[in-house]
Amino acid sequence: MDVFDPQTLAWVIAAGFLAGWVDAVVGGGGLIQLPALLIGFPAATPAQLLATNKLGSIAGTITSSITYYRRVKPDLRTAAPMAAAALAGSAGGALVGLVIPKSAFNPIILVMLIVVGAYTLFKPSLGDATRLRFRGMRHIAVGMAIGLVIGFYDGALGPGTGSFLVFALVGLLGYAFLEASAQAKIANAATNLGALLIFAPGGHVMWSVGAVLAVANLTGSYLGARTAVRLGSGFVRIVFIVVVGAFIIRISGSLLGFWG
Repeated sequence: MDVFDPQTLAWVIAAGFLAGWVDAVVGGGGLIQLPALLIGFPAATPAQLLATNKLGSIAGTITSSITYYRRVKPDLRTAAPMAAAALAGSAGGALVGLVIPKSAFNPIILVMLIVVGAYTLFKPSLGDATRLRFRGMRHIAVGMAIGLVIGFYDGALGPGTGSFLVFALVGLLGYAFLEASAQAKIANAATNLGALLIFAPGGHVMWSVGAVLAVANLTGSYLGARTAVRLGSGFVRIVFIVVVGAFIIRISGSLLGFWG
């Protein structure tokens, strides 16, 4: 299954690059990457698809994390504890993800995306500037709770994790979209690592596919992070709304049987 033809190779590279760019700007690259892997490798098991997706994604999230850190300087006093909680949550979620049907998550993801998208769309001031809602240990505790819950989701399934992290940091903690994206990338890198710590020893990773995906994702993530930093929170907000809207259409279509 690790051997693939030139057409599939081109498909994997294109999907990885686009997913990396979207993920770096606003999160949610898994909703591009996972379906692409499913189409390219229909005989793969759900665990193999999830594990290989994580291998590709971790290269991109680490790259965008470094790029954001150099240019935005996110507050590590929040990001580091949140990332630690996210890693633990993701490892736990990956254990659950090995035994539960993935189809059960689609309706839940759809409802979450609709709520997130509508709230962002109808509140134009959301995320235009950083206005922190909590201080001190309470701020850190809320950040860790965000990391733990969304990390668990990422380990169990994953698509949309970056978008959910960005929204939680904007909506619950009061960060601007650009700062939220920077912190989300650090947490997302941790969730990918946590899931891989469970998936890799079990032999679920398709290594050659994941390596190609990782290079493409890394390239897209680097360009996406630089684009987001250059164009600012307003641009990130627009991309966020467009990406969430596209995800809603795609998942709704899948549930209604319009496409696979």
